[in-house]
Amino acid sequence: MDSALTSVGLPAALAIIMFGLGLSLTVGDFARVAKAPKAVSIALICQLLLLPAAAFGLVTLFDLDPLLAVGMMLLAASPGGTTANLFSHLFRGDVALNVTLTAVNSVIAVVTLPLITNFALGYFEPEDADGTLGLQFTKVLQVFAVVLIPVALGMWVRLRSSAFAERMDKPVRIGSAVVLALVIVGTVVSERENIADYLVDIGVVAALFCLLSLS
Repeated sequence: MDSALTSVGLPAALAIIMFGLGLSLTVGDFARVAKAPKAVSIALICQLLLLPAAAFGLVTLFDLDPLLAVGMMLLAASPGGTTANLFSHLFRGDVALNVTLTAVNSVIAVVTLPLITNFALGYFEPEDADGTLGLQFTKVLQVFAVVLIPVALGMWVRLRSSAFAERMDKPVRIGSAVVLALVIVGTVVSERENIADYLVDIGVVAALFCLLSLS
């Protein structure tokens, strides 16, 4: 049940949310982003270089368990996904910029994610690790399927009926917040027996990394 919910239900729900985000976007939004490449460049540098460097510094400073250290490096090297776009939409951020970053970063991560993760595996040498991480082309396809295609469909609907798109703005925001809350609650419930151990082992490092990511 949990596997089906995670592998089918959650991506489907996220795709619907991304369709809702598309209802708030126009081609002009992306044209505006294209005319200001500095913001995209700075954001990509932060995501691709500064976040992994910050994670490496934290796991080294706190002498984290090797397996957990590799996990933190993997987290830092992973591109932003649908949740980042969702938060941008909920708090009325620059959704077009966020979607652009998701698409570009996901393509670049095909190369950078294995490089950073394999570096971490070699540096920290966790006992339970086996082999190396290869190029994850399927993950890029998943990003396109769950993010870009639904967003494009939403934009097309807005182009055909802007009145409908405007009427759906509030319901989409409410529905997105509900889905996000359900995901968080479901995760906490499924991992309730391990949460205390997780907090002791990696809670401080994860919290500091989140703060650095927001700064």
